[in-house]
Amino acid sequence: MAPSLLILGVFVIFPIFRSLYYSFFDWTVGASTEPFVGFGNYLKLFHDHQFWNALGVTLEFTIVSVVLLLVFGFLSALALQGEGIATRIVRSIFFFPTIVSLVTIGLVWKFLLDPDIGLVGGLTAALGLPSIGWLQSTTLALPTVIFVSVWKSVGFAMILFVAGLKGVPGERYEAAQLDGAGRWATVWSITIPSIRPTLLFTSMILTIQSFQVFDLVYVMTGGGPVFHTDSLVNLLYRDGFVDYQTGYASAISWVLFAIIMLISLVQLRLFRYNDVD
Repeated sequence: MAPSLLILGVFVIFPIFRSLYYSFFDWTVGASTEPFVGFGNYLKLFHDHQFWNALGVTLEFTIVSVVLLLVFGFLSALALQGEGIATRIVRSIFFFPTIVSLVTIGLVWKFLLDPDIGLVGGLTAALGLPSIGWLQSTTLALPTVIFVSVWKSVGFAMILFVAGLKGVPGERYEAAQLDGAGRWATVWSITIPSIRPTLLFTSMILTIQSFQVFDLVYVMTGGGPVFHTDSLVNLLYRDGFVDYQTGYASAISWVLFAIIMLISLVQLRLFRYNDVD
């Protein structure tokens, strides 16, 4: 295990704690000195309107995308949990975008939605409808990025739910049928309680991924227009790798870590279950 542990320590563990160290310094790349500022970088965040804007955008993106992914992923799994050839093909089609790079997905959709040369713009023009700047509108840019994110990841959520549904004991459904329960009553009373571990795992994974959204934002909008799609990781990248404010960017990363940890603990509380049930 020594080689693997060495690689993990050098490329993961050491950088994590090094970033924590940087967050307590006014560390700027190229500066002659790096003065110790204690919690100064963290206090600075509370007065940074760009941080609060990015936090609001990230929360909105996470809440909307995770809810949509859980709903559509679960419904897709219910409809496609069979083992027929046609069902497998449709499942594969749903899952295919998941294995494609986020950068590739972002670039493709950016060109598709371009109001001048995009396919979507061409279709609206052919129908006599006005051209829409999906990614240029302060109102539509964030919902558009959320739509692309959900479109890409719904297959991932579906596969997790399919695996969870296959683990539900068949006798529970038989008992529900004997009691005269309808399909949706069975789903609500039998299926959902039986897949709580899957719901917990899926919601936590999707939440962590959504809070770390960067690729789609960077490729499709760059955080615009007027910072309306500026996520926390996009802000972190700009401060750390464009403005070279390493200490401040490190503080943002640890605040993001604390937020994700807090929300994960809340999810564990909400989805807790008793193995005896």
